[in-house]
Amino acid sequence: MSLDQPLTVPLRWAAHGRTGDKGNRSNISVIAWHPALYPLLLEQVSEDAVARLFAARRPARVTRHALPTLHALNFVLDEVLDGGVNDALNLDSHGKTLSFQLMTLPLQVPAGLRGCLKIPGVPAAVSSS
Repeated sequence: MSLDQPLTVPLRWAAHGRTGDKGNRSNISVIAWHPALYPLLLEQVSEDAVARLFAARRPARVTRHALPTLHALNFVLDEVLDGGVNDALNLDSHGKTLSFQLMTLPLQVPAGLRGCLKIPGVPAAVSSS
């Protein structure tokens, strides 16, 4: 692949995530590794894309909140925890691993932003050349 072609990468190369829960609701934050990557998150990590990714959990609703000062997004997924901690037979009734699932979402990244990505096993100076 040419270095000027756009890259398709897992979201985890462009951002990191954190998950929280309250009852049957989970929230997942997505924080860009670099401010230059935030517009890609806004464009590609949509409510629809997240709802499709979590379709097996049948969220009643997915809501996205943009946090531009933090270069972050916060997603609220309603009714995805099988009733929550006290009701679920699910091994992950807190939904702590949901951010890991979201980090698998494919992201299209222009070649010029390659140096902003955190590519496993590749030092930043190498990935930007």
